[in-house]
Amino acid sequence: MNKRKLHLIDLKIQRIKKELMDIGEMRPGSLTQQNRGTKKEGSYYQLSYTHQMTGRTEYVRPKFAGLVKQQIATYKRFRKRVEEWIRLAIQHAQIKMDIAKKIDSG
Repeated sequence: MNKRKLHLIDLKIQRIKKELMDIGEMRPGSLTQQNRGTKKEGSYYQLSYTHQMTGRTEYVRPKFAGLVKQQIATYKRFRKRVEEWIRLAIQHAQIKMDIAKKIDSG
């Protein structure tokens, strides 16, 4: 039973690795639309993120807002997949230790 679980976990990890190989452009953060003082002045987009423990803010032109939103969505998918990989790796390690304990005690 445990060997079957290990095999299934390995398959899931391989699927995640393949998915990560094909991931496109990405960037962390959140994009918000900010309004300038009056309607004549218009609005702009602001990208806020933290990287290497430093908060950053960038201004994004409206014509690039769609691209940046797509990059942020890709980053979120990336992070979700990495978290899933870590969870599976922990399960894999625990099952391998359980198998080794049974062999040692048996």
